[in-house]
Amino acid sequence: SKMEIPLECTAWDSITTSKIIQIHRKELKIMMNNKQRAFLSSKASQMNPLFNIGKASLTPEIITAVDEALEKRELIKIAVLKNCFDDPKEIANVIAERTHSEVVRVIGKKIVLYRAAKKPKLTLPQ
Repeated sequence: SKMEIPLECTAWDSITTSKIIQIHRKELKIMMNNKQRAFLSSKASQMNPLFNIGKASLTPEIITAVDEALEKRELIKIAVLKNCFDDPKEIANVIAERTHSEVVRVIGKKIVLYRAAKKPKLTLPQ
């Protein structure tokens, strides 16, 4: 579908950040298939959240900590607390973009992220 762009609007205004992220991910060819997403989701369902995102929302410290956790664990769960007024899907997309990881799932206020480590621990189904 073609997007209508008002004349006074710049190209950046008309493209949402999530669209940019989707384009960026497609270029990297790291789109997960449904079987892999389901596999990672089931693994994450037994996990407790490693991080809580609260009133301060996303800070550079959280991004750094998530990045390090992804390197060690590959699959992590993050909880967005009630006092954080940002949309969990937007938060998930921003974290994924900054840590070069993949959003497995966002259910309610829980975010599941995955990034293969240099020495992978999880073997994804094909």
